[in-house]
Amino acid sequence: MIHKPMPLVLLPAMGCDGQLWARQVVDLGDVAHPELGDLTVDDTLAGMAARVLAYAPPRFAVAGVSLGGYVALEMVRQAADRIDRIALFGTRATMQMRPRTVGEQGMLATAPHSDPMLTSIISGPVQAMAERVGADVFERQQRALLARPDIEPAIAAVHVPTLVAVGDRDRICLPADARELADRIPPAKFHELHHCGHLSPMERPGEVTMLLRQWLLYAHT
Repeated sequence: MIHKPMPLVLLPAMGCDGQLWARQVVDLGDVAHPELGDLTVDDTLAGMAARVLAYAPPRFAVAGVSLGGYVALEMVRQAADRIDRIALFGTRATMQMRPRTVGEQGMLATAPHSDPMLTSIISGPVQAMAERVGADVFERQQRALLARPDIEPAIAAVHVPTLVAVGDRDRICLPADARELADRIPPAKFHELHHCGHLSPMERPGEVTMLLRQWLLYAHT
């Protein structure tokens, strides 16, 4: 069966840019029209969500990592009728133990895995993303997370096919945190990525592409 590619908005994690999703942009080209949402201008989740919605297609799928996941949920709260489905990576419903600096965010995002080689491979690109994004943007994003409103209305608004995924070595969103979020969204499917930390699209690009491909194709059924 031939499927029409679906518009797909990809939202990065805090301190990250489009490089986080680079493999998925290429590898999902036959089933999606990916575009990157801009989370660099606003200092509230509501503002970020409104900005992305203003430039997004009339109806689309959205996938986000961490900060991007919270913005995706806020987009559903603001415009549920426009969201075809939602994928949340490294996203949870509490704000405890948030990293406070760019350096701490980077250290946690690239915390040692059971695969030291993987850690060494991604640490350079993660640092490069942080430098391109810059400290001012990171501070705005941090303020947005710290001032994040109650997530319950956003969770309650989700009635579309939902994927919740997390790395088993994630130090920012623990697997139990993501599992709890999935349990609170009735249509959600939960997936744990093995030997993976917080930035799964970069750390486990093939597996994340596979998950998103299945999620996107399910959207057509």
